[in-house]
Amino acid sequence: MRSPAPAPRVIAVVGPTAAGKSDLGVFLAQQLGGEVVNADSMQLYRGMDIGTAKLTLAERASVPHLLLDIWDVTEAASVAEYQRLARTEIDRLLAEGRTPVLVGGSGLYVKGAIDALEFPGTDPAVRAALEAELAERGSGALHDRLAAADPEAGRAILPGNGRRIVRALEVIEITGKPFTANLPGNDAVYDTVQIGVEVARPELDERIALRVDRMWDAGLVDEVRALEARGLRDGRTASRALGYQQVLAALAGECTEDEARGETVRATKRFARRQDSWFRRDPRVHWLNGAAEHRGELPGQALALVERAVTA
Repeated sequence: MRSPAPAPRVIAVVGPTAAGKSDLGVFLAQQLGGEVVNADSMQLYRGMDIGTAKLTLAERASVPHLLLDIWDVTEAASVAEYQRLARTEIDRLLAEGRTPVLVGGSGLYVKGAIDALEFPGTDPAVRAALEAELAERGSGALHDRLAAADPEAGRAILPGNGRRIVRALEVIEITGKPFTANLPGNDAVYDTVQIGVEVARPELDERIALRVDRMWDAGLVDEVRALEARGLRDGRTASRALGYQQVLAALAGECTEDEARGETVRATKRFARRQDSWFRRDPRVHWLNGAAEHRGELPGQALALVERAVTA
């Protein structure tokens, strides 16, 4: 194992789903004497293993993994709470002289961990009115409203994600500004090296389709059925996760399992494009090729990038 980096530094491995971030994060943590800090919003949930492509216990045995399996599926996700938890772990690791390796494709979670991001407050009356409107009109109608008020937020937030749409509209009403205007620039809290793993769209689409097939073969439907018994349908965030939402629809008789599988592939491809667009907007991300023919070169390139940044 190489010696840990001489200066306190955070590594962030980002990019779209199925690009190969998890394995690279483990490698870097091993080489740098660090620990992996999860930045995938859905891997925070206990029991959501297959559908989130969570590394198995054996795959993550070589290095500690933090902020996995911390929330019940009935809990609503909170970026502000994640920020508090992530920074607690990052600060502890830096104080110990270890390297935090943040790994995940949830852009707002990564930004909340490493950048100066403060969250506008809430207004119970405004929130209640928007949630009543969501229940009456559905998320599609509210998404149209959001897209008209803040086109960038409309592109970034999925039309089916009613919780995030309501939050964005709430912030717009409270602040009088677009939701995205409340997001800061790139004012870093930590000295961070961000490594983006990119894969050309045709190959990434193939990986996504293969991953979904493997999830089904590994028992995703049974996993969702077990989580349903633990209140998954009532989870405002977890029930909307890719794969879980589609399987819940199949279990409710709203579609067939084959239709749920096909929609999971399509929705995941759309999500991967949104992830890529989010991280491409940040000029601090150093992009490395994660294509199959370059897979053997990726770890060494990432480590060299980190070491160049440390000695610069």
